[in-house]
Amino acid sequence: MVRTDAGAVRGAVTRAPAPDGAERTVAVFHGVPYMAPPTGPLRFASPRPHPPWRGIRPADTMRPAFAQPSGPALATAPVRSASTAEDAVHANVWTPDVHGRRPVFVYVHGGGWQFGTASSPTFDGARLAARGDLVIVTFNYRLGPLGFGLHEALTDPVTGLHANWGLQDQAALVEWVRSSIAAFGGDPDNITLCGTSAGGAAVWQLALLPGLRGAIRRIVPISTAHVRTPAFALTPADARTASEAVAARLGVDVPGLRTVDAARLLAVWGEYFAAVPDGHPVASGRCYRGPVVDGALVPAPDTHRPVPDLPTLSVVTATEGSFHTAGGRPHPVDDAELRALVRAHLLIEGPEVPRGLVDGVIAHYRALAAADGRPVDPLSLLTEIQGDNTFRHRIVRMAERGARETRAPQFLLYFDYAVHPPGFGTPHEATSPFLFGTHGIAEHREAFGDGPWERKVSATLMDLVSAFAHDDVPRAAGVPPWPRFTPDTPSTLLLGGHEPRVGDLPKAAELSFWDTARHGGAL
Repeated sequence: MVRTDAGAVRGAVTRAPAPDGAERTVAVFHGVPYMAPPTGPLRFASPRPHPPWRGIRPADTMRPAFAQPSGPALATAPVRSASTAEDAVHANVWTPDVHGRRPVFVYVHGGGWQFGTASSPTFDGARLAARGDLVIVTFNYRLGPLGFGLHEALTDPVTGLHANWGLQDQAALVEWVRSSIAAFGGDPDNITLCGTSAGGAAVWQLALLPGLRGAIRRIVPISTAHVRTPAFALTPADARTASEAVAARLGVDVPGLRTVDAARLLAVWGEYFAAVPDGHPVASGRCYRGPVVDGALVPAPDTHRPVPDLPTLSVVTATEGSFHTAGGRPHPVDDAELRALVRAHLLIEGPEVPRGLVDGVIAHYRALAAADGRPVDPLSLLTEIQGDNTFRHRIVRMAERGARETRAPQFLLYFDYAVHPPGFGTPHEATSPFLFGTHGIAEHREAFGDGPWERKVSATLMDLVSAFAHDDVPRAAGVPPWPRFTPDTPSTLLLGGHEPRVGDLPKAAELSFWDTARHGGAL
């Protein structure tokens, strides 16, 4: 039992493997409130402190996911809970001991800002807490139109903010950790922030918030979905238009969106954006709806902002795009179908695809793959093109900026564990099961396996990240000395497909196409 500012909570005890092979006791607390439920008049409001409670609140059962759309999840979404609720904003804490002062590792789940939950078995923090001697925190935050949007009619009378409520929740969680984690045996002055995909974007944005300056010691952004328009985020004007259109369909004004049923609001919002990108009623938010540039919390898209001047361990997977091309999605079987699917993908960047761009990118990737002896079939080319444009190009370029523009140590990890069929390559989100040591649970065993190699890869990744969370230096048994990342020198750690080694970033030449396309105004 521990006592937070709002009241006492009683958790449970589990056991997980320690580095010496023995099992270690870990205390786990599920569903600990870090803010008041954002329901009723607090929907679209800034986070408020949770009202205090009397007695001891049970915290021994995993809680629901935050309300999110029904139906197929986005490709970046982790496993989703079948149970959702609008008041499901809470934290989960795993600690080796409620006494002491251990580094704190806060993980922000991804899911395209619309899906996902800290309650996923993927993010069970017991193994990472035990192996790394860390206090692990995961949490839910507001998603979809309940978490990310903008409209002045929803201005909070206390904070004056009128956008990005999910990002506000994430900031509130960091503040809660700073004020409450000592009760769980954590060091409030040693907080590492980690996240994957949309969670990786959150890590960057939180690290740049003036109000959190000094609260975050270091960051681990993984497969980061850097916020940009028109692909991921609505422009302010389009966010206003979308809110007004959805309100009109629901028969209310914009403030009246606080009163309608959450499931109905999500359904109508989904219908508004249901068309393919070139049929969207607004020009932005063509892929996922993420944080909106609001002039306060998000003053500009990620690539137009400074990089966080914090120790940073960035992670990119070998084939980020295979999450999008595996499974039941359309597969190109010839060049005509490849061109059609590449064009459809490029439409997330804007309403038109410049002439010659599709053939140009295909030719670029085909020539480099052939020169390296890699597959040049249409599916492999589409996978590389989608993954690089959506994720890898910006991840690598932002890591290079961090190495050039900050004094803080920067590290780049290239994760290349090959998943089992019917998946292929090393897809977006392939890191999470290894980071948390959950690759062997029932829902992941087919894709990731649970043999000696998988356990070694997982232990190495956990040890690297844990060491970094302790003292800014990622190290692990069997890993050669890992220098700070320096562009154009062999300083990237390659992990997953072979014994760990430091070398050049693989497939770096492919990224030059996107430099030319973006600087030339084609994208």
